[in-house]
Amino acid sequence: MDPELHPDLEPLKFLLGTWEGAGVGGYPTIESFNFGQEMSFTHVGKPFLIYASRTWMIEEDGTLGRPLGMETGYWRPRPDHKVEVTLAHPTGIVEIYVGNVAFTRVELHTDVVARTESAKEVTGGHRLYGMIGEDLGWAYDMAAMGQDLQSHLSAQLKRVG
Repeated sequence: MDPELHPDLEPLKFLLGTWEGAGVGGYPTIESFNFGQEMSFTHVGKPFLIYASRTWMIEEDGTLGRPLGMETGYWRPRPDHKVEVTLAHPTGIVEIYVGNVAFTRVELHTDVVARTESAKEVTGGHRLYGMIGEDLGWAYDMAAMGQDLQSHLSAQLKRVG
């Protein structure tokens, strides 16, 4: 039985579901690449969304290859179209984002980035999520490894569930 959507989630309900698609990545410290992605937003009737994302390398022949990044977290709407997002990565990085929701667009920037001793140096991020017709587009700018904030990942995903 699906729980009733908490009223506070109304501004974020366009994100609900499972999304799949492809994207591109690059950064000055790595070679550019193509990736496949599955992203999901679910809820349990409480005033937060449960978020998960998994990515895989797309090989030259178009098939999915080795797993790449994963992240999980929670999206918490706040009054006045604000949102707080907590993300955890298995690579030892935890991020807290704050931002705004405007219609079917969410813009986030890091408030806090914490990392374990063995994690790569990530110092900041900026994320943008928004509807492009029926698709969900998103982009991630990152400051890491001594580099200033700049484009790192982007994708366009279709709702599959």
